[in-house]
Amino acid sequence: MNSNRLLIGLGIAFFAAFILAVFVYREFKAVSAPVVAVPTHVIVVANDALPLGTRLDGSNVKTIPWPDNQPIDGVMTKVEDVTGRAVITNVAENEPILEAKLAPVASGAGLPATIPDGMRAVSVAVNDVVGVAGFVIPGTTVDVLATSTAGGPAGAQTRTILENVRVLAAGQKIEQDRDGKPETVPVITLLVSPEDAGKLTMASLEGKIQLALRNTADTKATNPAPVLQSVLFGGVAPAETHAVVVRARPAAPAPYVIEVINGGKPEMKNFSNQSAPAQP
Repeated sequence: MNSNRLLIGLGIAFFAAFILAVFVYREFKAVSAPVVAVPTHVIVVANDALPLGTRLDGSNVKTIPWPDNQPIDGVMTKVEDVTGRAVITNVAENEPILEAKLAPVASGAGLPATIPDGMRAVSVAVNDVVGVAGFVIPGTTVDVLATSTAGGPAGAQTRTILENVRVLAAGQKIEQDRDGKPETVPVITLLVSPEDAGKLTMASLEGKIQLALRNTADTKATNPAPVLQSVLFGGVAPAETHAVVVRARPAAPAPYVIEVINGGKPEMKNFSNQSAPAQP
């Protein structure tokens, strides 16, 4: 009985020793295996989280090695190439700095650096209602509705003058709250084309504007028809107007001129050339 237990114990010990030997052999083999060097190059990354509009310099960016076999399109490789330029979007810590995320050279920092070439930033006065209860914040998109009381026979009318407009700033803030909290501000700055800048300014001066908040993923233009006061509250469409054409009367025909001798003296008499009206 004791000899059987001894044999079992020896078998377990030999098995455990075998497993340990295999493990040690594999570890030594892994350590002694040659390390293949991977070619690298340096790229520029953010040293800290960078808010939109931040001007870059040697204090907020750094370089790190990056494998040559994993290239990144548009990545910057020299700190001096990004110095003095501003980021046009938020950049996370250790995120590579891309050319597409930088404002053009000498474009400044802050809000001006976030305006693309050919676009304009226009500010409009808002309140709690116009600003959609404070939820119109930087980075959101809106439609702009204008209401004019000078609508002619149809009365006042509301028209969507701009669609899918990006909000650049709310008040003096160009980045939104991390928690997405609403904020009541007196002014909203929108990114528009030069032509739309004129429309927005005219609507602000001649009527009332309203911002309609939309999902940032919804970029489809709907071009809704204008809403007329007479239709909305009157229930009927405004009467059509027809142009009245006034035809000019033809010129009267020249009169007949007949020489009449009266008492031996000739006289010139004029007689009408108009035909007598037909008798019924």
